[in-house]
Amino acid sequence: MRDDQLSDLIATRVHRPGAVAEAAATRRRADSLVGEHGKLMMIAADHPARGALRVGDRPMAMGDRIDILDRLCLALSRPGVNGVLGTPDVLEDLLLLGALDGKVVVGSMNRGGLAGTSFEIDDRFTAYDAASIAAAGFEGGKMLTRIDPEDAGTVATLVAAGRAVSELAGHRLMAMVEPFISHRVDGRVRNELTPEAMIRAMTVAAGLGTTSAYTWLKVPIVADMERVMAATTLPALILGGEVGGDQRDQDAAFANWSKALALPTVQGLVIGRSLLFPPNDDVAGAVDAAVSLL
Repeated sequence: MRDDQLSDLIATRVHRPGAVAEAAATRRRADSLVGEHGKLMMIAADHPARGALRVGDRPMAMGDRIDILDRLCLALSRPGVNGVLGTPDVLEDLLLLGALDGKVVVGSMNRGGLAGTSFEIDDRFTAYDAASIAAAGFEGGKMLTRIDPEDAGTVATLVAAGRAVSELAGHRLMAMVEPFISHRVDGRVRNELTPEAMIRAMTVAAGLGTTSAYTWLKVPIVADMERVMAATTLPALILGGEVGGDQRDQDAAFANWSKALALPTVQGLVIGRSLLFPPNDDVAGAVDAAVSLL
């Protein structure tokens, strides 16, 4: 980001906060949820709002907002990338930078379950709600829905997620639900990435809300994906998750994404850190390689 762009961005936030709504109102919206390749290729950037700043062996990799914005703008400029997922602070910076024209924009809704806290499973809706997503002219809202059989905080998250699915559907907007079966292991929340756990989580997520007409699922790569994805007829997007720090790990992830994309319900990719912070730091190259899978 050039110095003048940064100065203009900060000055706008200080002196003209109403410019955010103005930029949203004049944004050119996407014609479809899918791009010319027939899939949704989305960059995820909602990790920092949960305090999840680590990428590989870099504990504060996502702690530099200017660096993240530069990487996001580069990723969004690449051919075939037609969407972005983020919290209000990130999406509004991108709006003011003019980076969201023609993109599918999905607002992240529940960021209250901060990483590493005792209340992580009680994932409160602290960011967007359906009304604000609709007012901004965005295309949908995303909610993380972790189900811990031993943590009563799960109930509050499920209730809030069900309400959000219904309210988004009332505006005819996508509800992107990211479900997991989770457990505390040595005091930390860990997602259970087995086929059986994912099938259980997906079937619960699919039943949230008063209608599933606008519900999409966001799911990880696990073993036996054909059996896992047979658990639902809802459209699904594959999430990137954490990828190891060398090129072999990246290549393995790409191979898994490619196989999943061949399944009938899989409609695209939602990838964050593994494309924004690839092993060789070549963001454009990593993004282009992911787009080629579509």
